[in-house]
Amino acid sequence: MTEKAEITKNSEVQGKLVYEDKVIQKIVGLALESVDGLLAVDGGFFSNLTDKLINTDNVTSGVAVEVGQKQVAVDLKIVAEYRKNIPKIYEEIKKIISDEVAKMTDLDVVEVNVDVIDVKTREQQKADETSLQDRVSQTAQDTSKLAANQYSRTKERIEDNSRVE
Repeated sequence: MTEKAEITKNSEVQGKLVYEDKVIQKIVGLALESVDGLLAVDGGFFSNLTDKLINTDNVTSGVAVEVGQKQVAVDLKIVAEYRKNIPKIYEEIKKIISDEVAKMTDLDVVEVNVDVIDVKTREQQKADETSLQDRVSQTAQDTSKLAANQYSRTKERIEDNSRVE
């Protein structure tokens, strides 16, 4: 009996439930990981470069949302897998986004816009990701070596100057 009284009491509490855009973006990004034929949700070259520099797997990259009180609109930029049916991928994307957002938030997804920005084989996608990571890593190593060399030269000059005096 007391349990029912508590439920009634809680339903009389006023307030509002609000979702930040980044929460919906994350739900969408995580949901899309299981879509066959979807190689990447992409925010463009600089977005990918930033992700590689800070070494994160940002599932919200390339996902834009508009969140209302009862509805959500989603915009995506994707890289599709070569030889996969893109309209089928699009239908799966719409379904999984609608299902996951509704299941977690009770919000209705009223629009899903997908911009296919590239088509690649799975091997090309992996090579591109590895290549970019390698270039960023190599640049970081080169910069580190340059800084160490400059430090050594400066230290030697200071030591030479202090011996002369």
